[in-house]
Amino acid sequence: MIYLVEDDGSIRELVLYTLNSSGMEAKGFGLPRAFWRAMEQEKPQLIMLDIMLPEEDGLQILRKIRSSSVWKDIPVMMLTAKGSEYDKVIGLDAGADDYVPKPFGMMELLARVRALLRRSGGQEKRTEYTVGPLYVCPDRHVVKVNGRDVALTLKEYEVLKMLLENLDVVLTRDRLLNQVWGYSFDGESRTVDVHIRTLRQKLGEAGELIETVRGVGYKIGAGS
Repeated sequence: MIYLVEDDGSIRELVLYTLNSSGMEAKGFGLPRAFWRAMEQEKPQLIMLDIMLPEEDGLQILRKIRSSSVWKDIPVMMLTAKGSEYDKVIGLDAGADDYVPKPFGMMELLARVRALLRRSGGQEKRTEYTVGPLYVCPDRHVVKVNGRDVALTLKEYEVLKMLLENLDVVLTRDRLLNQVWGYSFDGESRTVDVHIRTLRQKLGEAGELIETVRGVGYKIGAGS
């Protein structure tokens, strides 16, 4: 999935049409708040950002992405009318992986998107987890219990993945907060407890795999 944040409707529709007709799945957002709502539900393979946006500019969005432990590895391409060398340096220094000034040709844009996806995809390592009735494939963002798909929010999914990556290790609430949310909620560790509760409910039988270690945190045992 590719996310495009562009407030110009004609440019947004043209880029989405080009990407989708080339076999890529893409969604567009005219406002940052709609983009952030989508980010809570699904982690995209690539984000394309305009700089001049209402509510918050593309560089602010980029900095938030790069400061998050959940989203920091997502490749980001800047699409902007600001085409000076200074603007390009600012964008790249803020963490952009590519910078395409407007106006741009669709064929060149497609080539650069494919190149960026190839580079980022080559860094991923396929891993699968099977613990009791639970199966998780992070590479394909798949969660199954007894062969049936389970739909999770992005935060629920990241909590589950972190527990699986640390089998038999007790993860404290503070560590989960820092790793999944990217910063600490002072005195708000109930945020983790609430997500664990809803995660257990959605996993059904497999929810019993998540053990509470009283006064410390949570874990999934390797032999569960």
